Amino acid sequence: MTTATRQEVLGLYRRIFRLARKWQAASGQMEDTVKEKQYILNEARTLFQKNKNLTDTDLIKQHIDECTARIEIGLHYQIPYPRPVSVTPANLWWVLVLINPVISKTVYQEG
Repeated sequence: MTTATRQEVLGLYRRIFRLARKWQAASGQMEDTVKEKQYILNEARTLFQKNKNLTDTDLIKQHIDECTARIEIGLHYQIPYPRPVSVTPANLWWVLVLINPVISKTVYQEG
């Protein structure tokens, strides 16, 4: 990891901890705020610890971009949790086909 990348990663880590310190839950309730602050801190620690030994620069950049996006989305929507992915009922079948090898194999054999 280059010095610039290391500084960027540490800067993100500090930014997340500052964000957690100032975080207010959208509901305005103190118990929700405490839970969400704890979630932010635990998630940051877990993910940074998990990825601390990465050496692939492209993968590191991808994780930096993901972290930045999660921070921005969290601030914009006032939710600390990852953005849920929505799949419409019309597209659900295709998602299942692509994910599940048994369904995928059946579909391609029939077609």
